[in-house]
Amino acid sequence: MKLVTFRSQGRDAVGALVDDGKNIVDLTAAGLAVDMLDLIENFAGRKAGIAALVASRAGVQAADGVSILAPILAPHRNIFCVGKNYHEHAAEFGGSGFDSGSIGGAEVPDYPIIFSKPPSSVIGPGEAVVSANDPYDSVDYEAELAVIIGRKGRVSDANDPMSFVFGYTILNDVTSRELQKRHKQWLLGKGIDTFAPMGPAIVTAEALGDISGLGIRTLVNGELRQSARIGDLIFDVPTLIRTIGRSITLLPGDIIATGTPAGVGIGFKPPRYLKAGDRVRVEVDSIGVLENPVT
Repeated sequence: MKLVTFRSQGRDAVGALVDDGKNIVDLTAAGLAVDMLDLIENFAGRKAGIAALVASRAGVQAADGVSILAPILAPHRNIFCVGKNYHEHAAEFGGSGFDSGSIGGAEVPDYPIIFSKPPSSVIGPGEAVVSANDPYDSVDYEAELAVIIGRKGRVSDANDPMSFVFGYTILNDVTSRELQKRHKQWLLGKGIDTFAPMGPAIVTAEALGDISGLGIRTLVNGELRQSARIGDLIFDVPTLIRTIGRSITLLPGDIIATGTPAGVGIGFKPPRYLKAGDRVRVEVDSIGVLENPVT
């Protein structure tokens, strides 16, 4: 099932995409979801009602007649993010001279590198990344698969980490490279307003199945910059969930951005940063397309 948050006639709602994404069934109007966080937290008890509503096509409307928003408009806490989680990207970032977090700059981490982006950084499909929010003109893109957590709890050795997964979406971990370098940690460089485009949909885990073969790509102004498979991750999704959830209680609606492949702007000589007028398109197979202008 593909779930979206959308705006229609001044009202925000949650819907299920049907008919290959051409139409939306309004779950909020049917009383099945106040917002996406509400839906995620209560999905198990409402699943049958949602399935019946979708099958009936009650209240269906055309998707091209609404505005698709970030699936989780206001995450309840910071997004968990993972640094240097593809081998080739770890090497390109290490060799860029901007990696203040490793000795010599090039090695693959022994353990997942976890940082965060605040909820205020989130924007939806089609919304603008404001490059002026980076005072150093060093705005970069990072295509990422984002995992959406579906239940509360710590992840013990006896738990299957994948049992915590509700679904997946796309996130662009937009970054000020100069701020990332200057402050020798990643919150300020990555937590800037508008620097977390997310969407367009959350695809439930059961609908997506095995994610390892999914392709992930970034195009800037139509030029392919990044291309990899999710199976190329250094630390896979179960490892990331266990790493974070071993010590931190996971909550429904938590977001884990899993890392980006090689091909980011900082990896070019000279760097190819984003500028006003650019368009960044991130694709993940079976999830969709997240495209944002840069202003």
